[in-house]
Amino acid sequence: MPALDGVKVLDLTQYEAGTSCSQYLAWFGAEVVKVERPGLGDPGRGTEGGNRDSLYFLSFNHNKESVAIDLARPEGRDLFLRLLPGFDIVTENFSLGTMEKLGLGYDVLKQVHPGVIYGTIKGFGTHGPMSEYKCFDWVAQATGGAFSVTGEADGPPVKPAATVADTGSGMHLAMGILAAYIQRQRTGRGQMVEIAMQETVTNFMRMPMSTRERFPEGPVPRRGSRSSGMPATGLYPCAPGGPNDYIYMHIVTQRMWDALTIGIGRPEMQADERFDTIQSRARNWDVIQETVSAWTRQRSKWEAMHILAQAGVPCGAVYDSIDILNDPHLHARGQIRTVHHPVRGDVEMLAPPIHMSDSDVEMLPAPLLGQHTAAVLGRTLGLSAAELEALAAQGVIGIGGAVSASA
Repeated sequence: MPALDGVKVLDLTQYEAGTSCSQYLAWFGAEVVKVERPGLGDPGRGTEGGNRDSLYFLSFNHNKESVAIDLARPEGRDLFLRLLPGFDIVTENFSLGTMEKLGLGYDVLKQVHPGVIYGTIKGFGTHGPMSEYKCFDWVAQATGGAFSVTGEADGPPVKPAATVADTGSGMHLAMGILAAYIQRQRTGRGQMVEIAMQETVTNFMRMPMSTRERFPEGPVPRRGSRSSGMPATGLYPCAPGGPNDYIYMHIVTQRMWDALTIGIGRPEMQADERFDTIQSRARNWDVIQETVSAWTRQRSKWEAMHILAQAGVPCGAVYDSIDILNDPHLHARGQIRTVHHPVRGDVEMLAPPIHMSDSDVEMLPAPLLGQHTAAVLGRTLGLSAAELEALAAQGVIGIGGAVSASA
């Protein structure tokens, strides 16, 4: 059975941070009902424009059902509160105060359902001097420290491309929710689980922060692709010289250095006094860079990676987005899957990175807006077809992806 079989989630998340949380819960087998505004839905649906859901939306909403309810209307709020006792978890990442304005803050929800686990993501948390500031992924990465250690030593801070604040916050919230769910099994009580995106990034900064004792006179510096204390570590150019034709090597020990010299066909470098210790290699970094680069430039990044990795050198080709989708290793591990979407057709998607030996969940496409409104409200609240049609006519709900009367 799926690990979270029987666990039910009312998901009010949007964009990436919150949707990553509910996506993980869905990947583990929870029943995730995404509650969206009729006619509009999650704003992430429209990031590409046009009349079809964006690849961005599809990427973060696998295995969910969509129910379109206008929570700003009293009838919609009432429907949500009627649904609530049938669910274990509520997730949201609205701006601070939005749920309270809707009359659906945690204090209200726990009165209706004392056992509810309420998961919330905010840019800077629900309290503190900056709690009301608006936030996106890279704002959190800037204020969490990631910009300051990204980039070349003599250049400005650089925006990291991977959205570790958004997806990372979602993953942290999912972990917190699972811990709260286990605790509820023992106590019967629900609780609020709060994640601040800034704090997620500072948590990912633990390794750089752990080096600060080496720099007592100032902040931990940027070092680009090089690493102090590990000469030969860094990026090396490969053929044919395209923008991502590089290989990265991480040389930590003497054995790894020896493996590198053998891999590039220069074992005599082991006996050269310029390279016999870490300190001497650090003094002769430019010579190492020139020698190794002369070898890598004659080979593709794939050839260089396989030769050196098989020799015992920790290294990796610099994959771009096309390389990821075409990688034989990722395909062999089932990490690239084709999902059929009712509008977009077959789409290659990245699969869950967590592998469990006794829990497997089929990867399903993201839902159309309101695709499951009738089914969920029918099975959970027992609403008849006539009642659903009346609510749709009033604009309280949207059915089957149709635009509501109020849109």
